[in-house]
Amino acid sequence: MKPSQKKAPAEHRALLSHISIRWRLILYFAMFVALLLVLLWLFQIVFLESFYKSIKTNSIKNTATSIVDSINDENFYSELNRLTRQDVICVHIINEDGDTIYSSGNQSSCILHMLAPGQVRGLYQKAAAGDRTVLQNYELRELGPGFQRKNSIQTATMEQMLYGVLVTRESGETIMVMVDATISPINTTVETLRAQLVLITFVMAGFSLFLVFVLSSVIAKPLIRINESAKQLATGDYETHFEGGGFREVTELADTLNYASRELSKVEHLRQEFISNVSHDLRTPLTMITGYAEVMRDLPDENTPENVQIIIDEAKRLTTLVNDILNLSRLQSGAQTPDFEPFNLTRVLRRILDRYAKMILHEGYTVELEASEEAVVLADEVRMTQVLYNLINNAINYTGEDKKVLVRQTVHGSRVRVDVIDHGEGIAPENLPYIWDRYYKEDKAHKRSTVGSGLGLSIVKGVLEAHHAAYGVESVLGAGSDFWFELDLLEEEPDEE
Repeated sequence: MKPSQKKAPAEHRALLSHISIRWRLILYFAMFVALLLVLLWLFQIVFLESFYKSIKTNSIKNTATSIVDSINDENFYSELNRLTRQDVICVHIINEDGDTIYSSGNQSSCILHMLAPGQVRGLYQKAAAGDRTVLQNYELRELGPGFQRKNSIQTATMEQMLYGVLVTRESGETIMVMVDATISPINTTVETLRAQLVLITFVMAGFSLFLVFVLSSVIAKPLIRINESAKQLATGDYETHFEGGGFREVTELADTLNYASRELSKVEHLRQEFISNVSHDLRTPLTMITGYAEVMRDLPDENTPENVQIIIDEAKRLTTLVNDILNLSRLQSGAQTPDFEPFNLTRVLRRILDRYAKMILHEGYTVELEASEEAVVLADEVRMTQVLYNLINNAINYTGEDKKVLVRQTVHGSRVRVDVIDHGEGIAPENLPYIWDRYYKEDKAHKRSTVGSGLGLSIVKGVLEAHHAAYGVESVLGAGSDFWFELDLLEEEPDEE
């Protein structure tokens, strides 16, 4: 296939994509009206005569069938007379010699009264040689000299249809039932219909133009308004409002876009807040590192192990912050998947709390563990350790004046639940649905400890969802918060290496 042939459909689609919905509606509606008018002209003018003759032929055949079905009835002749009067037809019963046994109907244009005996015998023989039926059309102006013309002026343009059926009577005699009907000229009818269709064409064209402009306005205007609002939204104007109206789908589209606009506004606000918080968290340790390094450079007496340790601690804070940001990004992108292995969750909890006891003892904090039995789970030990550290860090950051954090492990059937409880100020009910969201911080002026980066709950959410674990938070204002998660238990404890 040539390249130009491949590009043609694409160019055609590109051209159509630049046509507005209003003009497309006008084009499609115009095509529909044109097709409708063409069909009307075809069926009412071009094929009218064919339809009329087809219907007339079926009518004559049905009448002949009714006569044949009642040929042996004792009331046959009275039924025959009724049919000829009802349908305005002529009926002749003919024997094989062409002689008329019985006739009913005496229309002046009836072809049966004009046929010569020889012609009648010819029709009989034609039916006998074929499928026992014969159908013949006549135009009176084409009749040969053997016909008996009657009222030739009136019938000069008349067309006659003759249908004959051979039937065998109970006596064994074979006769032909011949039915004759006049096909009335429809030239006048066609001319009348043609004049009406011309008028209908102009009326429909005018009405269609009016209707299509009204419909295009009703359909297109709300979409045009939504498109303009969408362009404003694309520039970062999240205050724009999408107006619906016209149709249910357009109203639902406007509502959906308004919801998307509000959510984008929230994300933008949280993104800016996140950048501000991260910038602050990065600036603080960098300032301390720079300050202590300059002091140690300018004052030889300040070059002490204590100052070096401060620089090391602040560098670790920077490393922790950067690692948490990277971990959060990997979790949300799905690049980081859990490495499932069986491990003793209770022992991990004890090990973590032992480390906290040494780190925060001098600040007056206490972290207690309640665990009634050993719990073995199938999970990623490194990631679940990260979850526990972040939940405990969060509890320490927000704990109350008692500076106590309780970690409780309970077993319920085939599941183990871990609760990390603090006695701080708690979380407002309206903020609970957003507490796990990225960038979100419920208390913007909280005291942050030396451990943690401020992204802990987002990381917790990502790790737990990757494990398909249940999790949540229960909080009461003034009474503290309870962050919890649940994992499936393993029946057997893993072997110690």
